[in-house]
Amino acid sequence: MQGAEIVFVEEGSLAEELGLTAGDRLCKINNKEIEDLITYQIEWAEEQILLEVCKRNGEHVIYEIEKDYDEPLGVHFQRAVFNELRICRNKCVFCFVDQMPPKMRPSLYQKDDDYRLSFLQGSYVTLTNLSQEDLDRIKREHLSPLYVSVHTTDAALRTRLLKNPRAGNVLEIMQDLAEAGIEFHTQVVACPELNDGEALQKTYEDLRKMNGVLSLAVVPVGLTDFRRDLPQLRVFRPEEAARLVDWAEQKQELELRQRGSRFLWPSDEFYLLSGRDFPEYESYEGFAQLENGVGMVRLLWEEFARLALPAELEEKQEIVFATGLSGVPVLKPLVERLNQIKGLQVTLQAVPNTFFGSTITVSGLLTGSCFLAGLKNLAPGTIVFIPETTVKSGNGKFLDDLTPAEVGEALGIRLYTVPVEAQEIWHMISNLKGRI
Repeated sequence: MQGAEIVFVEEGSLAEELGLTAGDRLCKINNKEIEDLITYQIEWAEEQILLEVCKRNGEHVIYEIEKDYDEPLGVHFQRAVFNELRICRNKCVFCFVDQMPPKMRPSLYQKDDDYRLSFLQGSYVTLTNLSQEDLDRIKREHLSPLYVSVHTTDAALRTRLLKNPRAGNVLEIMQDLAEAGIEFHTQVVACPELNDGEALQKTYEDLRKMNGVLSLAVVPVGLTDFRRDLPQLRVFRPEEAARLVDWAEQKQELELRQRGSRFLWPSDEFYLLSGRDFPEYESYEGFAQLENGVGMVRLLWEEFARLALPAELEEKQEIVFATGLSGVPVLKPLVERLNQIKGLQVTLQAVPNTFFGSTITVSGLLTGSCFLAGLKNLAPGTIVFIPETTVKSGNGKFLDDLTPAEVGEALGIRLYTVPVEAQEIWHMISNLKGRI
């Protein structure tokens, strides 16, 4: 069924006055079908509104509304895209979805490559499935900035990496959009001996010269134990990661002198792998690539350093912070400071990824079975904090469909999911008494 499905109506809102409820669908505004949140926002900005609603009981109702241009309707939708999601047409040699274990929930195998989600949510897209109508809409509605997975600007290499004959013209598409005022944040998923080295140098040179490109992030390829019938790839070695960081920081100095921005950033994973010191807080220039894992560590450290912590707790607490292998050096400075508080004892425990394999070290990809194996020796009743990113699938479950409650019950521990944010971590600690 087409239309924008409502999942929540705000109390005291215009929607509540109209009698709209969860399960109703907004079908048209001013006789225009609502394809996505972008269309909705544009049309709702009008002061004279003709709103067609498909009620959950099948009834169609049309409302004539007069409103201020900035008066909200007061509804929340199930999705940001209301019609068919644009699916990825590539077969990237490093695609993480293709490395998923079999027989998991269907949503984990879905590959979206939708420019609308790029504009609305910062999702990275490859620009390989755009029609002329799509390009015209991006220009007409000025859907900027877009987040683009470039991977390489070498046309032949990009075609080979993405296994798509349409992949080679990414620079032409971006240039066409840039001439209409569209800006971009870009990324490269770097694979050793494939699109790093000279190929990465070319990508950097091409993108830095293009008007509209605001930033370039370089992230390392992630490989699981479930690569079946896929091209042979390997992860970066520490010395290779160090060379890439050194190269990037040299380019940052050049960019800072010439354009006033560093432009190019390696992801935090490269710093962790190489053992190089993280850049200072100011070096990330507003953290434009934060969702891409660029600057998350430095931001967490900075926010934690600004917290006013007490010298002593009223009641003693013992807590275990359980994290992925790469999370240990990230959380170590926080744990050391927390342990200076009298009455608080925090232990840091690394949890190997027994589900996807040893090369996957990020905390966000730990599953319930990883925690079952990694925390099995903890004493009953132990309080354990795990990163909230492990269950950010929208259904409160780990990727293997176990829940934190199930894992906690099986191990006899008190398991809490915690946002990896300084203020939230301390909030959880200081409110444990009321939660237990």
